[in-house]
Amino acid sequence: MGAVDVEIRPVSGDATGPGERLFLAWADVYVASGRHAFGPAHSSWSAQERRELLRSTERQRLAWAAVAGEVVLGAATLAMPLHDNLEVADLDVAVHPDRRRQGVGSLLLATVESTATRAGRSTLLAETQWPIGRDDEGGAFAASHGYAAAQTVLRSTLALPVDRERLQGVLAADGAAGYRLQTCWDGVPQEWLEGRAELSRRMSTDVPLGDLRLQEEVWDADRVRSTYVQIAAMGRRVVDTFAVHEATGQLVGYTQVQVDHGGLAHQQDTLVIRGHRGHGLGLRLKAASTLAVMDELPSVTGIRTWNAEDNLPMLGVNRALGYEQDAWLREWQKVV
Repeated sequence: MGAVDVEIRPVSGDATGPGERLFLAWADVYVASGRHAFGPAHSSWSAQERRELLRSTERQRLAWAAVAGEVVLGAATLAMPLHDNLEVADLDVAVHPDRRRQGVGSLLLATVESTATRAGRSTLLAETQWPIGRDDEGGAFAASHGYAAAQTVLRSTLALPVDRERLQGVLAADGAAGYRLQTCWDGVPQEWLEGRAELSRRMSTDVPLGDLRLQEEVWDADRVRSTYVQIAAMGRRVVDTFAVHEATGQLVGYTQVQVDHGGLAHQQDTLVIRGHRGHGLGLRLKAASTLAVMDELPSVTGIRTWNAEDNLPMLGVNRALGYEQDAWLREWQKVV
């Protein structure tokens, strides 16, 4: 079957009838693609999670399916930030493993790119992931379409449960006088929303970005609040652990983990702001968060994290906790 037989159709997470069936088949392509590369260790979003992402007010998201007859061969998503980085667009293209090398991916990519550029987005971002010992098949596709490697990221996983006494020993170690840790589930206290927003803003500027052309993000209490609403709608549990500077009451560090339906936890941001580093807070934050997940959700089988290869402090924290690298991720960038 050639690419000329393929129709590109828009996809909606709110459609019914045939539209709902198209959405579910579109979401299944991403799962099939992830399973082809990683087997059961893939990290694909579920249909419920993708539905809520399409409804997000954080980014304008558009989606398409490549269809031949009534068979969905490929899937694509375009996400355009609405608060900041207004020249940036994130692209996500996947082709069912049985339908590759037939031009389907190129058709989808052309649709996504043209939509992004018409919307005034000139920096196009995409990513590929592959297991250790395998080749980056998606990277060859990205490079052939004018994308340049902008950052390389390690994917690592911590199998749970881990030794509880070792984690408690990390928390009891000297060196963090003047700070306390506090853990919150599924949201944060109202009085912390502004401090949480500031941490997210600093996260966008204080971590390694490689060659990615990204600007500082704009955060406020309302944006933080809406983020937790979306996480709940996705059916995920979320745990945040904060480092509080006792002398000022300021939030000076945090780590967040989200847990999906399948019993896997996904490490999100971890940050200690400059001026409060050097006290082992990053290690303590992640140790406390791991204990919280083990206590609250004992069926969780692991925590997965992604870190830039040049983020040596955080990679050291992960090794100390027992994370083991199991895959690579590469960020690709095309400036139009």
